Amino acid sequence: MNLIKWDPFSELEEVSNRLNRIFGRAPARTEADNEMLAVADWAPSVDISETDAAYLIKGEIPGVKKEDVKVTIQDGMLTIQGERKQEKEEKGKKFHRVECSYGSFVRSFRVPDDADENKVKADFKDGMLNITLPKSAKAKNKAINVSVS
Repeated sequence: MNLIKWDPFSELEEVSNRLNRIFGRAPARTEADNEMLAVADWAPSVDISETDAAYLIKGEIPGVKKEDVKVTIQDGMLTIQGERKQEKEEKGKKFHRVECSYGSFVRSFRVPDDADENKVKADFKDGMLNITLPKSAKAKNKAINVSVS
């Protein structure tokens, strides 16, 4: 029978990595696992900004074909889903390190109340997904001058 030294911190790290994968964050790396050849779950990074006229979502999805990306709005949720396919190992070609993440991904965001879901536009070019959610005209705030006496 072999005895294995118990490391309580490795269990905490495993729980942390699982939570990070659930919430779409990259798992933490320690010095001990720097050379691990593991493929992690992944989610594309996005930037969300707002102008007076629209909400803008910019997502980085390199290595994914346009046909493999789907953008939907349902029940007030905007969902981006797709898949980055892994290159198959060919005869005479060996992988020594695989650090890129592969597989399916899903990101969902609540659509703001003042966004017009019927006028959403999505553009995908050079690995960048740009989604524009125009604000509805009826929801724009009106400025009211109030005199204080």
